[in-house]
Amino acid sequence: MSATAGGGHTSVRKNTKTISITSGKGGVGKTTLISNLALALAGQGHRVLVLDGDLGMANVDVMFGLRVTRTLESVLAGECALREIVVEVTPNVFLIPGGSGVYGLQNLTVHQKKMLLDEVSELNDRYDFMLIDTASGIDDNVLYLNSAAQETLVVVTGEPASLTDAYALIKVLNKKLNEQKFSIVANMVQDESEALSIYRRLSDVASRFLCVSLDYKGFIPSDVNLRLATKAQQLVVRSQPRAPSSLAIQMLTEKIGRSNSFAGLKGGMQFFWEQIVGVA
Repeated sequence: MSATAGGGHTSVRKNTKTISITSGKGGVGKTTLISNLALALAGQGHRVLVLDGDLGMANVDVMFGLRVTRTLESVLAGECALREIVVEVTPNVFLIPGGSGVYGLQNLTVHQKKMLLDEVSELNDRYDFMLIDTASGIDDNVLYLNSAAQETLVVVTGEPASLTDAYALIKVLNKKLNEQKFSIVANMVQDESEALSIYRRLSDVASRFLCVSLDYKGFIPSDVNLRLATKAQQLVVRSQPRAPSSLAIQMLTEKIGRSNSFAGLKGGMQFFWEQIVGVA
């Protein structure tokens, strides 16, 4: 597969919409969701760039049946350019393998920051969406990734710990970084009724104690097809496109593709990287 950043694509495109996919606790299906979302967006004709920013579980490449050898760490070590690690994992889906390199971006020298941002500018306008897979929790690096994105999509399940930790993440982002708008996706639920119940519980407590707005984006049902596909390191929207989870992911993708409610709040890809390296 191609390891070039743009696949030869040179025409001008609209500004890249940046979306972080995050969660308060691990084990909520975040990476599985982001990989399927990327594939579904590509299926709608969008060009998608995924940044694998989950240090402990950096495995987006595995979901696409690959194993990368070079990551952002290689770029920061001066071994290669950013464009050389961008891998086209499937048609119109490109991956920046982050690894622990994501966590070294704040410690770059001024010269290194300028070089990296110059390289990022080469990627600008080549993609419709940039999806950022963050680690779970409220570590500073997770907070930075979320606050730099135009839209923060919080994945939550019906487990009490998932709800509690999702609220904690939203609270810290609001209090520490003044983030006020969040999108919510309920995962591994029985149906939309359960999803809306989860959303309302989270929204009620957030509106009572915080100055934030939570937007219900959708839900992914608990589906044996999704579990089996993930276990086999496959993407359910490809292997079982008519499965309940696949149809729900397609609906979520359509909502994301249509939504411009967050786009005007922050800049696109260049803004994201400037925030991450700490020059903006």
